[in-house]
Amino acid sequence: MPDAIETFRAQTGADDANIADLTTFLALLTEANAVMNLVGPDTIPDFWNRHAWDSAQLLSLAPEARTWADLGAGAGFPGVVLAILLKGRPGAHVWLIDSLGKRCRFLQTIVDTLDLPATVVNGRAEEQAITVDVVTARAVAAMDKLLGYAQPYIQRGAKGLFLKGEKAEAELKDARRVWQFEAVLTVSRSDPRGRIVSVGSLRRVR
Repeated sequence: MPDAIETFRAQTGADDANIADLTTFLALLTEANAVMNLVGPDTIPDFWNRHAWDSAQLLSLAPEARTWADLGAGAGFPGVVLAILLKGRPGAHVWLIDSLGKRCRFLQTIVDTLDLPATVVNGRAEEQAITVDVVTARAVAAMDKLLGYAQPYIQRGAKGLFLKGEKAEAELKDARRVWQFEAVLTVSRSDPRGRIVSVGSLRRVR
């Protein structure tokens, strides 16, 4: 674990306060995951790469962004990690949006415990009137559905940055039956099989 932490520190430039917050987050996640399904239990030992670095890499794709909306925030990836790393930056704020009450209660515990610049919203992602620099999501839905959730944010000027797996290209092909959009795929730095999908203009074609 110390080696994993030092690797994460080198990858992200995280300081001691960031590492302390992430370590507390990991402890609370491990405790909560024992009684509710937040992440696969076998992924927790690889927290620093599989979850923390996977989330943190988004910051390099939108370095000027200060406000983020994490749709289907679930266990807090990428939103909580982003809030931890943005903590202390002027104007930084992350909205953690999830439709399930028990996940929101977990997220609120994290936000309160770590005093994060974040707001937990219990509701449907597409119904929120929130304006942000970036809208993001991980492991929420296939791209055709995910773009529906993200459309209001993108229409209000947000950039879409979505963490996807090795089926990203196929999902984009399916999504183009419903949506017209610009997309750029970047290879994930935490897992070369993954892709980060950057979405610009978006409109429904049928």
